[in-house]
Amino acid sequence: MPEVAITSRGPVRSVCLFHRRPLQQVRRVALDSSSRTSAALLRVLLRERLGRDPEYVAMPPSLPDMLAAADAALLIGDRALYFEGEESRLDLGQEWTERTGLPFVWAFWAGRREAAAPSQVARLQAALAEGLENLPAIASTYNGAGGAALNERYLRSNIVYRLGEFYRRAFGLGLIARVPELRFYGGG
Repeated sequence: MPEVAITSRGPVRSVCLFHRRPLQQVRRVALDSSSRTSAALLRVLLRERLGRDPEYVAMPPSLPDMLAAADAALLIGDRALYFEGEESRLDLGQEWTERTGLPFVWAFWAGRREAAAPSQVARLQAALAEGLENLPAIASTYNGAGGAALNERYLRSNIVYRLGEFYRRAFGLGLIARVPELRFYGGG
C-alpha cells in the first residue's frame, strides 16, 4: 500500500450534521470545535448544496446546546456515531461521495520527505496491516457505547484506505491557500 490513509466511500457515521428543519432552511450552524477539517468539509458541502453560506459558530460538542443555539450542528466521533435521537442527520462522508463519486480522506499519515526513513515508513505500514488483521480484537476492547459488533462493522464497512480530492475543493472555496503536492512512500 503506497499511502496510509483513512477514507470513506459513502457513510462514515461519525461525522454528521444534525438538523431539525430541512437543510434549505438552515441559517446558523454550530460547529464541533474538535475538528477543523470536518468544519471545512461541511462548509464545502453546504455551499455546494445550498448555494450560500450559513452563519457558522464554533461550540463544544453538546448536541442539545448546539441545537439550542443554531438550526443545525456538526458532531464528530463517538457523539455522532452512537447518537440515537430523532434529529435528521446528514452524513458528510456520504454527501461527499454522492457529490463527487469519490471517497473522502478523513486522516492520513504525513510528514516532510526527510521526516522518516524508509524503514520507519515500513514499520508504519506494517502497523496498519497488523491493525487491519486484528479488527475484531480492537473493536471488542473499545469502550464506546456501540459494542464490539457495531464497532467492528464501523471499522470494516465505513472506512476504506484510499485518497480523495478534498484539498482541490477546499482551495476552490478559498478555505486553504494552495493545494499541497502529495508524494507517497512505497509503490504499488
